[in-house]
Amino acid sequence: MTATTPTADARSRQIADLLVGAVDLHCHSGPAAMPRILDHHEAMLDAAAAKFRAVVYKDHFYLGTAHSILLEKLVPDTGVRLFSGIALNNASGGFNPHAVDHAIKLGGRIVWMPTLSARNHIDVLASGAVKTFPKTAQKMLDPIPLTPFGADGKLTDDVKLILDLIAAGDIILAGGHLSTPELFAVFEEAKARGVRKLLVNHPTYMVNNCSDAEIRDLVSLGAVMEHSICMFVEGKSKKFEPPELRRVIEVAGVENTVLCSDLGLTGSPRPIDGYREIVGHLLDLQFTESEIKRLTGGHAAELLGLEAAA
Repeated sequence: MTATTPTADARSRQIADLLVGAVDLHCHSGPAAMPRILDHHEAMLDAAAAKFRAVVYKDHFYLGTAHSILLEKLVPDTGVRLFSGIALNNASGGFNPHAVDHAIKLGGRIVWMPTLSARNHIDVLASGAVKTFPKTAQKMLDPIPLTPFGADGKLTDDVKLILDLIAAGDIILAGGHLSTPELFAVFEEAKARGVRKLLVNHPTYMVNNCSDAEIRDLVSLGAVMEHSICMFVEGKSKKFEPPELRRVIEVAGVENTVLCSDLGLTGSPRPIDGYREIVGHLLDLQFTESEIKRLTGGHAAELLGLEAAA
């Protein structure tokens, strides 16, 4: 049948209905040092048209919370809440408690452990295991490799203070691009210090490359797996076919999984279009409508501290 048949139209309406109230925890809109196909304003308007509930802007180099606050004020009544957080890369001072304290006090909802500046990220790219990671439009200063461990092999005092700040703010701690051993050490310490919201970014991506057993162990710590739909939809970041999506969701369980876009990069669809494609895959994979709503919005809304939808 063609795309204009009633069956196709019904499918499109079903997908649209399922995305009402969705939440994107990982939107890579611009302005950014890396080329992006849309800016924060456009991402907000796209989300509003699709009746999303919230979008979290993520940039590897800056805290986007001020952008979120101003956009909500300048373009009111969209129905979309806008949030951001801070990635602990070199541009933010690395493991910088002062930057984290400021981010939380301004209203940041998430702290990402180092991504581009993580020693693990740098080592994995140098090994050639990841060949398609986006590059900045202009050459930046060479990164200073970051690890949460000190010379004694233990977590540093600054990392521990950051975890205390996250716990006090009751916001999300995301693993960024740490290695799996680093991730376990940070999350175990975080849990001991009262952090309640633990999020593992793209656990099966080569930068993290968690095994099924490690995913289950992280879930047992209370962590939620955040899978990037950019790796499952058409575009240059695609790495997996739809059956792998079902498998990785089942490893952690629907209740311990969220789907983010991780989109905005060139050569891939806009975030909302990516969500439309992934919901189609989820339907084909026989996920129920309630499961799809949970994966694309319900759990993410809880992590952001949003009130239960009416």
